Amino acid sequence: MAEKRDFYEVLGVQRRASEEEIKKAFRRLAKENHPDLNPGDKNAEARFKEINEAYEVLSDNEKRARYDQFGHAGVDPSYGGGGFGGIDIDLGDIFESFFGGGSSRRSNQNAPRRGENIRTLFNITFEEAAFGVKKDVPLSRVEACSDCGGNGCEHGTTPEVCQNCGGTGTIRTQQRTPFGVMSSSASCSECGGSGKIIHNPCDTCKGKGSIRRNRTINVNIPAGIDDGQTISVRGQGNRGANGGPNGDLLVTIQIIPHEHFAREGNAVLYHMPISIVQASLGAEVEVPTLDGKVKYKIPEGTQTDTVFRLKGKGIPNLNSSGRGDQYVTVVVEIPTNLTAHQKDLLKQFGEAIGESPVIGKSGKKGKRK
Repeated sequence: MAEKRDFYEVLGVQRRASEEEIKKAFRRLAKENHPDLNPGDKNAEARFKEINEAYEVLSDNEKRARYDQFGHAGVDPSYGGGGFGGIDIDLGDIFESFFGGGSSRRSNQNAPRRGENIRTLFNITFEEAAFGVKKDVPLSRVEACSDCGGNGCEHGTTPEVCQNCGGTGTIRTQQRTPFGVMSSSASCSECGGSGKIIHNPCDTCKGKGSIRRNRTINVNIPAGIDDGQTISVRGQGNRGANGGPNGDLLVTIQIIPHEHFAREGNAVLYHMPISIVQASLGAEVEVPTLDGKVKYKIPEGTQTDTVFRLKGKGIPNLNSSGRGDQYVTVVVEIPTNLTAHQKDLLKQFGEAIGESPVIGKSGKKGKRK
């Protein structure tokens, strides 16, 4: 098994990095190495998966704490020899010994536990975000080993209940002290806390019952989703433990900027250039929208930065009916590289309205009185 890189090194952050620093590093690296932006680049694809795996751990406070203490073995059941064999002091029994009454609240480590969520970033286009799309999202997740069915045993064999702990996975001990009897518990050294002994481990998963695999999940991205919003796909995360349910897949959407349009909530923003003649005399123009070009009549005397609205041509409302509007800002373009004849006509026009410029002795333009 290839040695994994340190997750902090993968994201290029310090071990004391804040959640915001980790998130910013992830979004930058994920965008740089996204398969859609690096078609055919296997190295970028591998880096993208590595970046997602690192963010999945470091963005979760509980998983990050385990990783900081135990490394990769603390967050990946398919990694190394795995498991936490440390002593777990039963505080419930300690308080019961001191004060009497009550009951232990220590959870059963062999009880069913829900699998961990998988977080990933996915790029889509402006139009796909507006109208919705189905996309195949690549991920790496922990699944039940298909060769052993998840029990960790070679085909045709079954695990044996640990006789040392009776299948509980823990050994409880009591010690008399001047303050009374103190009770503690520790993971069983015979079974490693699993409550089972596997005599013939599966060759594929090495007796763990779980294995990490690369998968592609088809995700329905709803119309109207915005940049930074997250879609939850139930049950497509990591495998649960001891028969518990799988975690979820959490897909955070990043919208690729559009060449012409911008977005503000459910409104589409567009800057439209028109000529000085169109602005002065008025004109019927074709305006690009998400639905194709539409005709709009520009009134005469329109000034630059004038904004007009195209009702219902914006972004569809997320998970409801209706759409936003498109706001078009007019930008009057001043002609350049005029011919001598065109300049003469423009001067005549200026003289007709009393605004013809005059070049003074200083070389500066002024107004003719």
